[in-house]
Amino acid sequence: MRRMLMKAVGLAAVGVLALATAQPTQAETLGRQPGHAAESSAYFVMTDVTHEQFVIKLTKPEDIEHARELVTGETTDRPHVVARIVKRTAPYNPRWSFHTNPDTTQFFDQAFEVCDATIPYVEDNVDEAGGPFLPGLVWCDWSSRLIREIPAL
Repeated sequence: MRRMLMKAVGLAAVGVLALATAQPTQAETLGRQPGHAAESSAYFVMTDVTHEQFVIKLTKPEDIEHARELVTGETTDRPHVVARIVKRTAPYNPRWSFHTNPDTTQFFDQAFEVCDATIPYVEDNVDEAGGPFLPGLVWCDWSSRLIREIPAL
């Protein structure tokens, strides 16, 4: 029964994240085509209960705006980060052997336990991510919080 419940919770978490990765609207697609304004990126340092630091890249304007509001204290809504991990180092986050996919990044108040893990725990178990550990590669560190924005790299 517990195993079945965990699978159901895992599938629900993946389903929630699937909404974040839905096909872009026509306006978003036009913005990425040549001749239209380039999509900008922003980088933020997050930490968690372990006090380790991890850099996330954001590309969606609404996420960048929300992240800046979190860092400045303008909002406390949806303070935690959820995203799909990519199992390789990113130039902006060289200390870790994984990074988050900016196209799947969202913010949340509460999430399913199946995707909760600290930064170092993900690092220590990254080879197992995508199976029972972080199903669908969805990571939602419940204690995550943004602490500052850093210059574009």
